[in-house]
Amino acid sequence: MHVRYALRRILLMVPTFIGIITITFFLIKLRPDALTTASMGPDGMKESAGLDEFQKKMRAYYGLDDPMHVQYLRLWKNIVTLNFSESRIDHRPVLDKIAEALPVTLFFNLLTVFLVYTISIPLGIYMAIHDQSRREKILASVLYVLYALPAFWVSLMLLKYLASAEYLDLFPLSGLVSPFFDKLAWYQKIGDFPWHLVLPVTVMVYGSFAFLSRYMKSSFMEALRSDYVRTARAKGLSGATVIYVHALRNSVIPLVTLLGGLLPSLIGGSVILERIFSIPGMGKLAYDSFYANDDTVIIAIVSISSV
Repeated sequence: MHVRYALRRILLMVPTFIGIITITFFLIKLRPDALTTASMGPDGMKESAGLDEFQKKMRAYYGLDDPMHVQYLRLWKNIVTLNFSESRIDHRPVLDKIAEALPVTLFFNLLTVFLVYTISIPLGIYMAIHDQSRREKILASVLYVLYALPAFWVSLMLLKYLASAEYLDLFPLSGLVSPFFDKLAWYQKIGDFPWHLVLPVTVMVYGSFAFLSRYMKSSFMEALRSDYVRTARAKGLSGATVIYVHALRNSVIPLVTLLGGLLPSLIGGSVILERIFSIPGMGKLAYDSFYANDDTVIIAIVSISSV
């Protein structure tokens, strides 16, 4: 039964993946002047006398003058063989650029998931135990307000009031390390990296509290009303044992299933946040590639994220 279910799910992945890649391919082809922008930079010399000749040579080099179906089949050949060629911006291998960006995105997102679950689970338990109390209602209201705040707006406000010379100037504006990182002493280097993490991680974490904590609360309250918890209480077990051994163990299971939905963001990254904080992850790479019409990098990122 489980093998049949797994095979069915795997087979469903195939048409989904084909659909995603096909839509991405044709959307890219709808963009005008893509080759010129990618090869000569976002502000390519539109008035250059030799631009037409340059375009012809580059289009022939990348096979962009081939019929659409030939380009589409070549795309699938590259995906199947994991041959994504080179970036049209800096002519570096696409997989090398992804190999540099992916660990950064994974680090940020895994850290975010760890912090969110570490805080949301006890928060949900607290809200379930104190359901309908004044403290629970105030806490729920605060969490909903945080959930409603747009991440890009919060990012800009934090940068303005906590990272600019105009106000407090407590944290760096962008990047993972300071420009003078190599000149710092070893103990300063240890603190420099976490110092750069505070603002972006804060923005990545706060929005998930309301959702996960409320989800944990409802799951925990359902567990408290279950027969096995009533049986445990009837046996005379202490309240802490009933809550943290019997109820908690089963109420956390639904939260674990939510991790599957986080996989695309774990790999694809956050385009807006990585761009605002200049984090060299997959999100920023995707943004820069889209802005510069770097088709090969876009297809590679979409392929990896889709899988």
